[in-house]
Amino acid sequence: MDKQTQEEIQRVFKLQKAHQRKMRATTAEERKAKLNRFLEVIQAHEEEIIEAIQQDVRKPHKEVQSAEIAGTVNSIKDNIEHLDEWMAPKEVASSLNSEAHGQLIYEPKGVCLVLGPWNYPFMLTMVPLAAAISAGNTAIVKLSDMTENTEKMAAKIIREAFDEKEVASFEGDVDVATELLEQPFDHIFFTGSTRVGKIVMTAAAKHLASVTLELGGKSPTIIDDGYDLIDAAKKIGIGKFANAGQTCIAPDYLFIKEDQQEAFANALQSVVQSGFSSDGVLDKNKFTQIVNERNFNRIKALYDDAISKGAEAIFGGEFDKEDRTVHPTVLKNVTPDMKIMQEEIFAPILPMLNYDQLDDVIDYITERDKPLATYIFSSNQNVIDKVLNYTTSGGAAVNDVLVQFRELNLPFGGVNTSGIGSYHGVYGFKAFSHEKAVYHQAN
Repeated sequence: MDKQTQEEIQRVFKLQKAHQRKMRATTAEERKAKLNRFLEVIQAHEEEIIEAIQQDVRKPHKEVQSAEIAGTVNSIKDNIEHLDEWMAPKEVASSLNSEAHGQLIYEPKGVCLVLGPWNYPFMLTMVPLAAAISAGNTAIVKLSDMTENTEKMAAKIIREAFDEKEVASFEGDVDVATELLEQPFDHIFFTGSTRVGKIVMTAAAKHLASVTLELGGKSPTIIDDGYDLIDAAKKIGIGKFANAGQTCIAPDYLFIKEDQQEAFANALQSVVQSGFSSDGVLDKNKFTQIVNERNFNRIKALYDDAISKGAEAIFGGEFDKEDRTVHPTVLKNVTPDMKIMQEEIFAPILPMLNYDQLDDVIDYITERDKPLATYIFSSNQNVIDKVLNYTTSGGAAVNDVLVQFRELNLPFGGVNTSGIGSYHGVYGFKAFSHEKAVYHQAN
């Protein structure tokens, strides 16, 4: 990295550090004004944002609008609507003296770093940024250089909406991110892989900075006997194949009874035909491409390894290297020794595993890293309770997928290898706040 960029990063960090005293004293109305300005700029540039994302990963217009734009806008509006309530000190009764009392006061953590991913590059950067602003912080933002056009567009929006002493954005490759991590931030919010999350946490430890790590993992899905396979296929199909499977909470693999697999696969293929195809052929205008050649080759290697060890493609299995398209694919005869069952797939390939007893499924899940999500499709409350009570994951959904992310009244985050901390709604405000305990002695 050139010395000029390094000096610029250091200059902006010092500028924000000096401005933090003023930011921490901002009222709810002042913070809401900043959020409203942020919202106005995003809405004014909506089509430009969509175009930038489409240039990066050929994501369909409808997908970008619903996930990247609406997801961001709804989150900012939620912050604005509830900020007065979130910022208000919370009264606590004293256990020492009935005439004394305690208070919880929410104060900003300080200067924050937000590092965004490439799979939903706009939303998964701007939503935590809005939370940082709501909590009264200053922030520096760095999007992934793998989505270069979106990175440039986001930087334009930030420059238009904020003074650099409040929020600034830096563009560039891994060297820029590395230099940012050298700065003594008060809090670092990172969305990305577990591998890079470990690097971020190591860097944060040098300054004892707190972290929120939104990572990933292999999210299991279970279909119980007797559940409506058509309903399950509609939900799993959209959740797995939207964004070409490049979603951190997408169903990664499926446990389903062997005698139900053919019917489920047929139903899932119908979902693909109606949602992503035209005249029986995958319509690439409706289907996102893989982000880059390295990831395309990684996915192809996982598929080839599975096939070489006995897996069979019920449908799909096509790879178009020239435009990095992996067709929606379902595999059967999958076994745990296959590489596709040992790392997060992050692609539109769904492996199906046989099971006889629910206990075997629970054993399989609990013996592995804790996933970001677990999905259970069942009409039997005892089965639902057993899965929820005996497995651990960042979040879960019953008889649906992905919905737990969209619900702003629930915290979203992982556990251990799938993440640390959570956000969304009030949980995002708290992630960027220090909850200060104050004791008021009786006179």
